[in-house]
Amino acid sequence: MHRVVNIGCGEAEAVIAAAAGKAAQMGVPQNIAIVDAAGHLVAFRRMDGAKFTSIEIALAKAFSAAGARVETKAIAARTLPGEPGFGLQNLHGGRFTTLAGGIPLCVGAEVVGAIGVSSGSTVQDQQVAEAGAAAFAALSLAG
Repeated sequence: MHRVVNIGCGEAEAVIAAAAGKAAQMGVPQNIAIVDAAGHLVAFRRMDGAKFTSIEIALAKAFSAAGARVETKAIAARTLPGEPGFGLQNLHGGRFTTLAGGIPLCVGAEVVGAIGVSSGSTVQDQQVAEAGAAAFAALSLAG
């Protein structure tokens, strides 16, 4: 029997709080999505002033990071013309993205969820996602 461990609502809210804190410190309001290991939404926050057009992008970043089990920024080079993953971002009805700002959340080597962030530049999105991922790593080490 295969057992799956997923991020819970409490952990997801803590990850969002850490990411939102980083975004506020940077002065860049963000959309922050947390999904479980299967890419299903667990928690979401749209900070005041975050672009509503970036909601779906944040969700796609989290979905992609959970499904690919790697940071979305690491996928981009593999999907360029001539590379084995060319066209990959066209799969899953547009829910798959290679934009930076999606990071899997792991306990040991097991992906239990992911964070996706969007509304700033991809560099800003990545920094905010990293803050959320670091908070999750601290939680999983403490628990």
